Amino acid sequence: MKVIAIDPGYERMGVAIIEKTSREEVLLFSECFKTSSKIFHAERLKLIGKEIESLIKKYKPEAMAIETLFFKNNQKTAMLVAEARGVMLYVASALGVSVKEFSPMAIKIAVTGYGNSDKEQVTYMVEKLIKIKTKIKYDDEYDAIAVGLTYFASVKNY
Repeated sequence: MKVIAIDPGYERMGVAIIEKTSREEVLLFSECFKTSSKIFHAERLKLIGKEIESLIKKYKPEAMAIETLFFKNNQKTAMLVAEARGVMLYVASALGVSVKEFSPMAIKIAVTGYGNSDKEQVTYMVEKLIKIKTKIKYDDEYDAIAVGLTYFASVKNY
């Protein structure tokens, strides 16, 4: 079974494709997809949608795992990420991909065993739980991989 896992964002979005074999989870693809602040808002949303659509069509995942939003301070950023997340959910649904959402705390518990883990602890455990063959530059990519691992930890019948 394959899952497309997403750490949603507007400027930077972490994406991973993970496949569960009979023995392990295998990272097939990961990236940090970026949109430029020089592009109009609607165009950025369109680029995000096209990226998700392209990955779904290429890898044919059965499910999308996506992090829910949690913002303490910046409401403007929260609104932009919420709109981008809506595009992601729409594309998955339109292409017949089921969606499962996870809170940041649920992801941290699934990956590290502790709901208040910091970024370094999540990164450390992701590297222990799945083989990563390429250099990862942004936390968003590790976060997406963590979302995918959470999906497989939470879904029993695959």
